Amino acid sequence: MLEKIIALDKECFVFLNGLGSETYDLLWLSLTKQAYWTPFFLLVFYFLQKKVGWKNLGIILIFIAILVVVADQTANLFKNTVQRLRPCNDPEIKDIIRIVKDSKSFSFYSGHATNSMATTVFVFLFFKRYYKLGFLLFLFPLIFAYSRIYLGLHFPLDILTGYFFGALYGVVFYKLYCYLQPKYFSQD
Repeated sequence: MLEKIIALDKECFVFLNGLGSETYDLLWLSLTKQAYWTPFFLLVFYFLQKKVGWKNLGIILIFIAILVVVADQTANLFKNTVQRLRPCNDPEIKDIIRIVKDSKSFSFYSGHATNSMATTVFVFLFFKRYYKLGFLLFLFPLIFAYSRIYLGLHFPLDILTGYFFGALYGVVFYKLYCYLQPKYFSQD
């Protein structure tokens, strides 16, 4: 059963990765870097600050920082435990795929997908109170994580597992914030 899932995952990867072209490689190399998303993050935090104020925004940012550390280190723990080769290093497919970027670390599961989904879910749970179009925030993890497939760095299952854990962490941290906020972070 696991072999069939892995085979299907590889087939899906080869198809999705094969959709790329050299024309767009530079774009996807840029989209995979968090630093290039800074204007988007600043805009999101601006809209959030307008609704929650500076103090709560500061607390939210602390929660996000801790959330990213927890999500990222969990993904690294899984990567080093499972030790699945990245597509760019997989001897079965590396000669038939587009490798735009390579990495020697392991693949399962994607830290980019985990972190982007965790932070998006966490922020979305605040946004949905105030903004009807808050769901558009989910374009960030979709684009950000797809870039990892495009570049040859992650299989779809790496991304989907990262999304699952990221969403889970985002909800847990939001609930933790809601639990602690009235007790320790009141507006007084």
